[in-house]
Amino acid sequence: MSGHNKWSTIKRKKGENDAKRGKVLTKIGRELIVAVREGGPDPSNNSKLKAVIAKAKTMNVPNDNINRIIKKASGEGNGNSYTNITYEGYGPSGVAVIVETLTDNKNRTAGNVRHFFDKFGGNMGTSGCVSFMFEKQGVILIENEEEVLDEEKVMEDALEAGADDFNYEDLVFEIKTEPTALDSVRDALEEKGYSFAQAEVAFIPSTYTSLTDEHDRLMMIKLIDALEDDDDVQNVWHNWENPDEE
Repeated sequence: MSGHNKWSTIKRKKGENDAKRGKVLTKIGRELIVAVREGGPDPSNNSKLKAVIAKAKTMNVPNDNINRIIKKASGEGNGNSYTNITYEGYGPSGVAVIVETLTDNKNRTAGNVRHFFDKFGGNMGTSGCVSFMFEKQGVILIENEEEVLDEEKVMEDALEAGADDFNYEDLVFEIKTEPTALDSVRDALEEKGYSFAQAEVAFIPSTYTSLTDEHDRLMMIKLIDALEDDDDVQNVWHNWENPDEE
């Protein structure tokens, strides 16, 4: 089965950069809080919370931190109320960008996102201006750095679990699912003993944009970094082709 690891490369880079900035706990903490307040503190009865806990573990968030956040979110009191808002826009030379946020202050978040687009050679657009160039898919990444996993066996297990597509490149298995099937596929693979580098619903570009101008590449890097460094931003998706190679 054919595929590509462009998303894998971008997301693994993102994870490493977030970890260096100490942003992981803040971002995943908000997702845990929202999940608990929407469906309760018991992951066995709250599929969204179960999914966020799984995501937190792939990001190496300690169990103590996860449990503490869940306990705090399930307590009484006036905690912050977070809202999911997605922004769309263009980076330098028309690179399509989607920014997923979780915020307790819409005006602050919108102002910050717009400022970053303007500052680094892009512009924030209206809802739907670039999302038609992306497809939502569940994406699971399994690293095989020690090369102990057999490609045929992993593919067989993934397809048996309900995956739609499978690719192996650069010592990373990339397994794609329907967005609604991500949790069930992840759980089935986890039961078989697999651990994950990433497991979440992603915006996969249908087309990619190359940047040949050095200034545009620098501005695009700065735009991504600025967005990802903002506490309100959960994910940044874009269709910049091979950002690590250009």
